[in-house]
Amino acid sequence: MENTTHFGFQTVAEAEKAQKVAEVFHSVANRYDLMNDLMSGGLHRLWKHFTIEQSGVHEGSRVLDVAGGSGDLSRAFVKRVGKSGTVILTDINSSMLSVGRDRLLDDGVLPLAAQCDGEKLPFPRNYFDCVTVAFGLRNMTHKDAALADMYRVLRPGGRLLVLEFSKVWEPLQGLYDSYSFNLLPAMGKLVTNDEDSYRYLAESIRMHPDQETLKTMMEQAGFERVEYFNLTAGVVALHKGYKL
Repeated sequence: MENTTHFGFQTVAEAEKAQKVAEVFHSVANRYDLMNDLMSGGLHRLWKHFTIEQSGVHEGSRVLDVAGGSGDLSRAFVKRVGKSGTVILTDINSSMLSVGRDRLLDDGVLPLAAQCDGEKLPFPRNYFDCVTVAFGLRNMTHKDAALADMYRVLRPGGRLLVLEFSKVWEPLQGLYDSYSFNLLPAMGKLVTNDEDSYRYLAESIRMHPDQETLKTMMEQAGFERVEYFNLTAGVVALHKGYKL
């Protein structure tokens, strides 16, 4: 019997999910940053700044930005690690990776970028000081495998940061649902001419593990001292864990 998984609220064959997710991001890549600003009212910049501050990254650090897309985190990390450090931007989607790579080039940075699957990272074990994944984990088919591979490539003492949409504060759930399932697809249609992709993104948030479940998943992957920070009433959460 063929294994199935979720694509938003749909149940699809596992083998089909990666292609369906790819189609979403090929479609929205060129307007992705604009839509992020519109969808979050610019708050995504504050969420990412908080992630950078929690990273412990400094001059000479080695950083892996998984599913880094348009490169917001990578661009900030490049400034922190300096010439003696390394930042590698990865994404499974070539359209998104091209946007991120081009933005780094526009900054005058020769980017280190690799198109790869976050569940099968082509990097040596015990190599990176910090691994980040921002708004990418929920799109992965096997989240447990992805977390395990991020653990593998971290050096002992290194940390993983997962920035992702999460379970909003209960009194706001009704308002948040109305925004997500009505206004968000309408904005997607207006700005990117793609209503369906933004309906999927809203659905994928609801199917993603909540704060405590993701914390447990990270612990099961081997991470220790796992904690999370609710941002904007839990619309987003930053999970942090260490490889000790």
